[in-house]
Amino acid sequence: MQALDPSDSPSLPTLTLPRVGSWRILLGLLQGLLLYLLYRAGQDLTWPATVPMLLVPLMLAGLLVPVILISGLGHLSRRQLLLWGGLALLVLVGLGCHDAWRGGDLPLPPHGEPNVRHASAPGLSRSLYPSPPLVLFAMAGFFIAHTLVLAAVRDGRRIASYTSYFDIAWKLGVQLAFSALFTGVSWLVLVLGANLFDLVKLKFLSELLRKEWFAIPVTAFAFSCAMHLTDVRPAIVRGIRGLLLVLLSWLLPVIVLLVGGFLLALPFTGLEPLWNTKRAAAVLLVAAAGLVVLVNAAWQNGEDGASVARIVRGAARAAALLLAPLVVLAAYALALRVRDYGWTGDRVSAAACIVVAACYAAGYLRAALRPGWLPSLAAVNIGAAFVVLGVLLLLFSPLLDPARISVASQLARLESGKVKADRFDFAFLRFDGERYGRAALDRLEREALGADTALVRRQIAIVRKMSNRWSPAALAARRIDVGANLTIRQAGVRLPDSFLRTDWALKDTPYLYPECLLEQDKRCDAFLLDVNGDGKLEVLVSSRDADAERVPNGVAFAEDAQGQWSALARVSLPQVDCRALRDNLAAGKLRAVPPVLADIEIGGVRAHLYPVEQDRGCLPRKP
Repeated sequence: MQALDPSDSPSLPTLTLPRVGSWRILLGLLQGLLLYLLYRAGQDLTWPATVPMLLVPLMLAGLLVPVILISGLGHLSRRQLLLWGGLALLVLVGLGCHDAWRGGDLPLPPHGEPNVRHASAPGLSRSLYPSPPLVLFAMAGFFIAHTLVLAAVRDGRRIASYTSYFDIAWKLGVQLAFSALFTGVSWLVLVLGANLFDLVKLKFLSELLRKEWFAIPVTAFAFSCAMHLTDVRPAIVRGIRGLLLVLLSWLLPVIVLLVGGFLLALPFTGLEPLWNTKRAAAVLLVAAAGLVVLVNAAWQNGEDGASVARIVRGAARAAALLLAPLVVLAAYALALRVRDYGWTGDRVSAAACIVVAACYAAGYLRAALRPGWLPSLAAVNIGAAFVVLGVLLLLFSPLLDPARISVASQLARLESGKVKADRFDFAFLRFDGERYGRAALDRLEREALGADTALVRRQIAIVRKMSNRWSPAALAARRIDVGANLTIRQAGVRLPDSFLRTDWALKDTPYLYPECLLEQDKRCDAFLLDVNGDGKLEVLVSSRDADAERVPNGVAFAEDAQGQWSALARVSLPQVDCRALRDNLAAGKLRAVPPVLADIEIGGVRAHLYPVEQDRGCLPRKP
């Protein structure tokens, strides 16, 4: 059979196509098997899932190392391939161990739910899988690193020519994109086949596709086959690359006009509207990244500037000049946010992006000011690639861990008085601060001193009961006057003092309660009724909404033997005229009555019966 095309890799080892193809397919099958076994261990909580510091690195390495080996086969010698694969494995294991350590203070999840944070439980459970940001940026980082390695081997020197970097990077990018597309189309074909067999009542293929032991290895196998097929047809890849670059280069004049117009408008609009968006740095960095990509699409390897249209060459030089003011504005916008609100994980990541963008901006500005077809762009791009790799390693290691930096910054703001305890986001520490934030919560709870001690400890208690970052309990900064929010609609009746003293924000399930029990100036109606027939009065709280067409939300609360109140039942209303219902509630026209239909007990389990015509909702108003 045909050997690999040597024109694509002059230093190609003497390996024939069948042997390279067989090794790539074998690696794909082994990758699929490894990922399935790790997935199964995570689902069943068996070894190595019981040791997250082992499982997370294994999963991260299982995702990326086989792809590196598959891509390197036929382009690296056996020794080079083993050295590069071993180095990649060591780096991924280190990053994975740190990722697992960040959540190492959390308990293992319940059996069969490795990534669930439980709404019913007051605590969190750790994730047994690598964090999505780590997976995403590890892919990006190793794409760059693999390109650098392949180009260095191709040219036989540590720093290769820019032409080699350019050819290999675009070839590898197109390969990966088409391999992902091929894998997706393969699954569409399998699903189509399963549907065809389903038409004649043969379910074996549909059931097979649902089995993880089949789906995971087949996906890895299809991807490895696609990587091989695209590698042995480099002419096709180069053709696609050329067409893509030409199309992208003609977008360069458009983005230059848009960015230039934006910058020219700033002296007239001022910077205040830009800062008020609260996302100025992110948008500006995306625009800068767009300029870099399109400039390189037009410049390509820089060898044949005469063949590039004059308007595109002019737009490339203008874009190289516009990059600097965009990065300066982004840095200033980020500095303002940090000054006012301190560091967060997103701001640390944005600062890292600005460092990389500044390297591009400075280099491109210098290239734009020199005569010729942006002559120094090659050196800038090569240098920036190494900067990106260094920044990524720092961000996903303890040195510049965004969680560690942001927790330290926010604690400093709290301890210095820049932010008051009733305004401090304690939920950030628990949900976004990883191990560092949860350790900070423990320390604050132990060492809280001064006038805000009670408030700090109450806020921490509330945060510990939150099931997620957006729980309604996060709204309750200070205890509210519940009695001021409630209107008693029965004459001669007053609410129990124990009910009014209850701090509802500290309950395990605050999402069950009307807003009037959690936030000041939210109004509800309250009634005392014996709804369970135990001879004691329960409290029924009904929300009072400005929308007359909205059904009032009602919850009944009961007191236990220790004097603690908790939600007993929700009120379900039939289809009624909401205006009339609100009028009757305001007049106190309600009482407890026996149920229309008895409950059914099935082996000790009670089932409730609801009349079918009593659908919840309001009747439409008559015109």
